[in-house]
Amino acid sequence: MQAVPGAESPSAAPQGAIRAEPVEIRWNPNLPVFAKEDFLRAVGNEYGWLGGFDESATMRCVLPYTVVRRAGLRMVRFRVETIAVGAVLDVLEERSFLNSVVEHFKRTRADVVIPATNNAIFRTYPDGGDAAPYGSYVIDLQQPEDVLWKKIDRITRQNINSAQRDGVCIREGFGFLEPAYDLIRETFGRSKMDFMDRDAFRRFARGLGEHGKLFVAEYQGVAQSYCLFGFSGPSAFAIYAGNVHGQHQGANKLLYWEAIRVFRTLGVGALDFAGARINPEKGSKQGGINAFKRRLGASLREGYMWKYPLRPWRASVYSLGVRLLRGGDIVDQERDKLKDYCPAIGG
Repeated sequence: MQAVPGAESPSAAPQGAIRAEPVEIRWNPNLPVFAKEDFLRAVGNEYGWLGGFDESATMRCVLPYTVVRRAGLRMVRFRVETIAVGAVLDVLEERSFLNSVVEHFKRTRADVVIPATNNAIFRTYPDGGDAAPYGSYVIDLQQPEDVLWKKIDRITRQNINSAQRDGVCIREGFGFLEPAYDLIRETFGRSKMDFMDRDAFRRFARGLGEHGKLFVAEYQGVAQSYCLFGFSGPSAFAIYAGNVHGQHQGANKLLYWEAIRVFRTLGVGALDFAGARINPEKGSKQGGINAFKRRLGASLREGYMWKYPLRPWRASVYSLGVRLLRGGDIVDQERDKLKDYCPAIGG
């Protein structure tokens, strides 16, 4: 990965530790799109990067963050996992860094670190953190197009071919943002899930800027499926999607196939479907979503979601609120799987 410039004179870390220090944001397209300053500004009341420095004051990693203020709380939320800089950062070093990150936010009087967005899959979590296994399905785009096509499940390929024969067309552009919002919100509502308001969605898309793409699949003049993507060199992320009830069977599959082709042509390294529960219950909706991604040729990348009570009594307000609103956050819902979990991640 390309080196990320950092602070000029960070304080030295203890022997063997990685110390977190604020650094200047210096994003470039070889870094994840969610680390981009325009995006961070669009989704957080406060935002920045923390750099991780070793005992020789060499920056080894960065972690972009946002702080969201709601109901009187200052809630830290990471929009991407730890980004290694230069030499390989092993898991123990990353854990040391995350311990220092937690101490940094305690000093700034933040109240709680809430679970990251579902594209951010951490290899580890800080001591005392509340964690759960989580993952994401990813397609390696650094392969020939015919290889990517053959890795798609046979029935899914048939559905894509059928959509093409029937005249389903794929269009792209932020001019579709308003109807896309309506259908995405409706789709979330069918699953009894909340979705952001329209102004927040607009800010989110504007934050992606030229590194965002909105695709729509249309059949007989009617939108069947929308998907908003954010992308940069390492990966494109399928962020939010919505489908009409009773859509053409191949419409959204054709949309994703066209996205694969477009991002591969742009030289993007991977397509990430942004979030997957580990070992969901057989026959569950989550299991069906995971199967859909596998049938498109994606492989599971595993790691953790985590949260941390920085000021415990105030963090308890967050915990109570999220339980009342949604029955708990993703860590609450998945933490029982942690005791038997051994993630398939590198060190």
